Amino acid sequence: MNNLNLKEIVENLIDTFIHAGKISLDLRKQGLIKKIKADNTPVSNGDLEVNKIVTQKIKELTPELPIISEETSDNKSIKNLENFWLIDPIDGTYDYINNLEEFTINAGLIINKNPVAGLIYAPSKKRMFYSYGPNNAYEFTNGETKNLNCSENFDKNDVKFVSYSNNIKPEIEKLHKKFNVKKYVRMKSSLKFCVIAAGEYDGYVAEPRACEWDIAAGHAILQHAGGTISDFDGKEIKYGKKNFKNPSLILKNKNI
Repeated sequence: MNNLNLKEIVENLIDTFIHAGKISLDLRKQGLIKKIKADNTPVSNGDLEVNKIVTQKIKELTPELPIISEETSDNKSIKNLENFWLIDPIDGTYDYINNLEEFTINAGLIINKNPVAGLIYAPSKKRMFYSYGPNNAYEFTNGETKNLNCSENFDKNDVKFVSYSNNIKPEIEKLHKKFNVKKYVRMKSSLKFCVIAAGEYDGYVAEPRACEWDIAAGHAILQHAGGTISDFDGKEIKYGKKNFKNPSLILKNKNI
Protein backbone atom coordinates (compact mmCIF):
# COMPACT_ATOMS: atom_id res chain seq x y z
CA MET A 1 0.00 0.00 0.00
CA ASN A 2 3.01 2.30 0.01
CA ASN A 3 2.40 3.08 -3.67
CA LEU A 4 -0.75 5.11 -2.93
CA ASN A 5 -0.52 8.77 -3.92
CA LEU A 6 -2.29 10.20 -0.87
CA LYS A 7 -2.16 13.81 -2.08
CA GLU A 8 -3.76 12.90 -5.40
CA ILE A 9 -6.44 10.72 -3.78
CA VAL A 10 -7.43 13.37 -1.25
CA GLU A 11 -7.42 16.27 -3.69
CA ASN A 12 -9.59 14.25 -6.09
CA LEU A 13 -12.17 13.85 -3.31
CA ILE A 14 -12.55 17.51 -2.34
CA ASP A 15 -15.06 18.43 -5.05
CA THR A 16 -17.05 15.27 -4.26
CA PHE A 17 -17.30 16.27 -0.59
CA ILE A 18 -18.42 19.79 -1.47
CA HIS A 19 -21.00 18.41 -3.89
CA ALA A 20 -22.24 15.92 -1.27
CA GLY A 21 -22.51 18.78 1.19
CA LYS A 22 -24.69 20.76 -1.21
CA ILE A 23 -26.93 17.72 -1.71
CA SER A 24 -27.22 17.27 2.07
CA LEU A 25 -28.41 20.87 2.47
CA ASP A 26 -30.78 20.63 -0.52
CA LEU A 27 -32.39 17.49 0.90
CA ARG A 28 -32.73 19.10 4.32
CA LYS A 29 -34.41 22.11 2.76
CA GLN A 30 -36.87 19.81 0.97
CA GLY A 31 -37.67 17.98 4.21
CA LEU A 32 -35.77 14.93 5.39
CA ILE A 33 -37.18 11.42 5.63
CA LYS A 34 -36.09 10.16 9.05
CA LYS A 35 -36.11 6.83 10.84
CA ILE A 36 -34.58 5.28 13.96
CA LYS A 37 -31.95 2.54 13.50
CA ALA A 38 -31.62 -0.64 15.55
CA ASP A 39 -29.10 1.09 17.85
CA ASN A 40 -31.70 3.78 18.62
CA THR A 41 -29.88 6.52 16.68
CA PRO A 42 -31.48 8.56 13.89
CA VAL A 43 -30.71 8.27 10.18
CA SER A 44 -32.15 10.18 7.24
CA ASN A 45 -32.28 9.94 3.46
CA GLY A 46 -29.61 12.67 3.52
CA ASP A 47 -27.18 10.38 5.38
CA LEU A 48 -27.78 7.61 2.84
CA GLU A 49 -27.46 9.86 -0.22
CA VAL A 50 -24.20 11.39 1.02
CA ASN A 51 -22.91 7.89 1.75
CA LYS A 52 -23.70 6.84 -1.83
CA ILE A 53 -21.95 9.87 -3.36
CA VAL A 54 -18.79 9.59 -1.25
CA THR A 55 -18.39 5.79 -1.44
CA GLN A 56 -18.89 5.78 -5.20
CA LYS A 57 -16.03 8.25 -5.73
CA ILE A 58 -13.75 6.46 -3.26
CA LYS A 59 -14.37 3.16 -5.06
CA GLU A 60 -13.31 4.82 -8.33
CA LEU A 61 -10.09 6.14 -6.80
CA THR A 62 -9.09 3.12 -4.68
CA PRO A 63 -11.03 0.07 -5.88
CA GLU A 64 -8.67 -2.27 -4.03
CA LEU A 65 -9.53 -0.90 -0.56
CA PRO A 66 -12.60 -1.97 1.43
CA ILE A 67 -14.90 0.76 2.70
CA ILE A 68 -16.39 0.64 6.20
CA SER A 69 -19.28 3.08 6.57
CA GLU A 70 -21.48 3.75 9.56
CA GLU A 71 -24.56 3.47 7.36
CA THR A 72 -23.98 0.08 5.67
CA SER A 73 -23.08 -3.42 6.79
CA ASP A 74 -20.64 -3.89 3.88
CA ASN A 75 -17.22 -5.22 4.90
CA LYS A 76 -17.85 -4.90 8.66
CA SER A 77 -17.40 -8.65 9.13
CA ILE A 78 -13.92 -8.70 7.56
CA LYS A 79 -11.38 -9.82 10.16
CA ASN A 80 -7.92 -8.31 10.67
CA LEU A 81 -8.52 -5.18 8.63
CA GLU A 82 -5.33 -3.20 8.11
CA ASN A 83 -5.86 -1.07 4.98
CA PHE A 84 -9.32 0.41 4.51
CA TRP A 85 -11.52 3.51 4.48
CA LEU A 86 -13.72 4.61 7.37
CA ILE A 87 -16.69 6.77 6.39
CA ASP A 88 -19.25 8.63 8.46
CA PRO A 89 -21.45 10.29 5.83
CA ILE A 90 -23.13 12.57 8.37
CA ASP A 91 -21.52 12.96 11.78
CA GLY A 92 -23.81 14.96 14.02
CA THR A 93 -27.08 13.64 12.58
CA TYR A 94 -29.02 15.34 15.39
CA ASP A 95 -27.68 18.72 14.24
CA TYR A 96 -28.37 17.79 10.63
CA ILE A 97 -32.01 16.85 11.11
CA ASN A 98 -32.65 19.79 13.45
CA ASN A 99 -31.35 22.51 11.11
CA LEU A 100 -28.19 23.15 13.14
CA GLU A 101 -24.76 23.81 11.65
CA GLU A 102 -22.10 21.56 13.15
CA PHE A 103 -22.74 18.33 11.20
CA THR A 104 -19.92 17.02 9.01
CA ILE A 105 -19.12 14.62 6.17
CA ASN A 106 -16.13 12.36 6.96
CA ALA A 107 -13.71 9.92 5.36
CA GLY A 108 -10.47 8.63 6.85
CA LEU A 109 -7.97 6.39 5.08
CA ILE A 110 -6.35 3.74 7.28
CA ILE A 111 -3.08 2.06 6.27
CA ASN A 112 -1.45 -0.49 8.59
CA LYS A 113 -4.14 0.38 11.17
CA ASN A 114 -3.05 4.04 11.26
CA PRO A 115 -4.85 7.10 9.80
CA VAL A 116 -2.84 8.48 6.87
CA ALA A 117 -5.34 10.84 5.24
CA GLY A 118 -8.61 12.49 6.17
CA LEU A 119 -11.36 14.71 4.79
CA ILE A 120 -14.04 16.53 6.80
CA TYR A 121 -16.53 18.96 5.30
CA ALA A 122 -18.94 21.08 7.32
CA PRO A 123 -21.58 22.00 4.69
CA SER A 124 -23.48 24.62 6.71
CA LYS A 125 -20.24 26.42 7.50
CA LYS A 126 -18.68 25.78 4.06
CA ARG A 127 -15.42 24.70 5.73
CA MET A 128 -13.49 21.92 3.99
CA PHE A 129 -10.65 20.29 5.97
CA TYR A 130 -8.27 17.66 4.60
CA SER A 131 -4.83 16.13 5.12
CA TYR A 132 -2.47 13.59 3.60
CA GLY A 133 0.65 13.61 5.78
CA PRO A 134 2.66 15.48 8.43
CA ASN A 135 2.53 19.26 7.83
CA ASN A 136 0.04 18.64 5.02
CA ALA A 137 -3.23 19.54 6.75
CA TYR A 138 -5.35 22.21 5.11
CA GLU A 139 -8.59 24.15 5.23
CA PHE A 140 -10.29 25.28 2.01
CA THR A 141 -12.87 28.00 2.66
CA ASN A 142 -14.17 30.88 0.51
CA GLY A 143 -11.87 29.93 -2.35
CA GLU A 144 -8.72 30.10 -0.21
CA THR A 145 -6.51 27.27 1.05
CA LYS A 146 -4.77 27.59 4.40
CA ASN A 147 -2.12 25.27 5.86
CA LEU A 148 -3.21 24.18 9.35
CA ASN A 149 -0.92 24.45 12.37
CA CYS A 150 -2.69 23.72 15.64
CA SER A 151 -0.08 25.62 17.68
CA GLU A 152 -0.18 28.98 15.95
CA ASN A 153 -2.62 30.67 18.35
CA PHE A 154 -1.69 28.84 21.53
CA ASP A 155 -1.81 30.79 24.80
CA LYS A 156 -0.82 28.72 27.84
CA ASN A 157 -2.72 31.14 30.08
CA ASP A 158 -5.97 30.78 28.14
CA VAL A 159 -6.34 27.09 27.31
CA LYS A 160 -9.68 26.44 25.55
CA PHE A 161 -11.15 22.97 25.05
CA VAL A 162 -14.23 21.63 23.30
CA SER A 163 -16.51 19.18 25.10
CA TYR A 164 -19.14 16.66 24.05
CA SER A 165 -21.43 17.82 26.84
CA ASN A 166 -21.98 20.78 29.12
CA ASN A 167 -22.12 18.31 32.02
CA ILE A 168 -18.48 17.46 32.69
CA LYS A 169 -17.91 14.09 34.36
CA PRO A 170 -15.40 13.90 37.23
CA GLU A 171 -12.75 12.05 35.20
CA ILE A 172 -12.98 14.61 32.41
CA GLU A 173 -12.87 17.48 34.89
CA LYS A 174 -9.73 15.98 36.43
CA LEU A 175 -8.00 16.02 33.03
CA HIS A 176 -9.20 19.55 32.33
CA LYS A 177 -7.50 20.64 35.55
CA LYS A 178 -4.36 18.73 34.60
CA PHE A 179 -4.21 20.60 31.28
CA ASN A 180 -5.05 23.96 32.91
CA VAL A 181 -8.23 24.36 30.86
CA LYS A 182 -9.76 27.80 31.49
CA LYS A 183 -12.95 27.38 29.45
CA TYR A 184 -14.74 24.88 27.26
CA VAL A 185 -17.42 24.96 24.58
CA ARG A 186 -19.87 22.18 23.69
CA MET A 187 -19.38 20.72 20.22
CA LYS A 188 -20.81 17.38 19.14
CA SER A 189 -19.52 16.44 15.68
CA SER A 190 -16.05 15.77 14.26
CA LEU A 191 -15.78 19.53 13.71
CA LYS A 192 -14.07 19.50 17.12
CA PHE A 193 -10.98 17.86 15.55
CA CYS A 194 -10.91 20.54 12.87
CA VAL A 195 -11.16 23.56 15.17
CA ILE A 196 -8.32 22.14 17.26
CA ALA A 197 -6.26 21.54 14.10
CA ALA A 198 -6.95 25.15 13.09
CA GLY A 199 -5.74 26.44 16.47
CA GLU A 200 -9.17 27.82 17.43
CA TYR A 201 -9.33 25.47 20.42
CA ASP A 202 -6.62 23.54 22.21
CA GLY A 203 -8.04 20.12 23.03
CA TYR A 204 -10.80 17.64 23.75
CA VAL A 205 -11.15 14.79 26.22
CA ALA A 206 -13.69 11.94 26.01
CA GLU A 207 -14.41 8.67 27.73
CA PRO A 208 -14.85 5.61 25.45
CA ARG A 209 -17.82 6.31 23.17
CA ALA A 210 -18.84 6.24 19.51
CA CYS A 211 -16.97 4.34 16.80
CA GLU A 212 -13.86 4.50 14.64
CA TRP A 213 -15.65 6.15 11.70
CA ASP A 214 -16.48 9.08 13.99
CA ILE A 215 -12.82 9.92 14.61
CA ALA A 216 -10.58 8.52 11.82
CA ALA A 217 -10.71 11.53 9.48
CA GLY A 218 -10.32 14.01 12.34
CA HIS A 219 -7.46 12.00 13.81
CA ALA A 220 -5.52 12.27 10.54
CA ILE A 221 -6.21 15.98 10.12
CA LEU A 222 -5.31 16.94 13.68
CA GLN A 223 -2.19 14.77 13.74
CA HIS A 224 -1.01 16.20 10.42
CA ALA A 225 -1.60 19.72 11.81
CA GLY A 226 0.82 18.95 14.65
CA GLY A 227 -1.64 17.80 17.30
CA THR A 228 -1.44 14.70 19.48
CA ILE A 229 -4.05 11.96 19.89
CA SER A 230 -3.95 9.21 22.50
CA ASP A 231 -6.08 7.33 25.00
CA PHE A 232 -6.12 8.20 28.71
CA ASP A 233 -3.06 5.98 29.23
CA GLY A 234 -1.05 7.80 26.57
CA LYS A 235 -1.30 4.94 24.06
CA GLU A 236 -1.74 5.68 20.36
CA ILE A 237 -5.09 4.94 18.72
CA LYS A 238 -5.14 2.05 16.23
CA TYR A 239 -7.96 1.18 13.82
CA GLY A 240 -9.72 -2.01 12.78
CA LYS A 241 -10.56 -2.98 16.39
CA LYS A 242 -13.37 -5.36 17.32
CA ASN A 243 -16.76 -3.77 16.51
CA PHE A 244 -14.83 -0.60 15.54
CA LYS A 245 -15.23 0.74 19.08
CA ASN A 246 -13.24 3.74 20.29
CA PRO A 247 -11.13 3.85 23.45
CA SER A 248 -10.90 6.96 25.62
CA LEU A 249 -9.53 10.00 23.79
CA ILE A 250 -7.25 12.92 24.48
CA LEU A 251 -6.84 15.36 21.61
CA LYS A 252 -4.60 18.33 22.21
CA ASN A 253 -2.21 20.92 21.00
CA LYS A 254 1.31 19.48 21.25
CA ASN A 255 2.34 22.37 23.54
CA ILE A 256 0.05 21.20 26.34
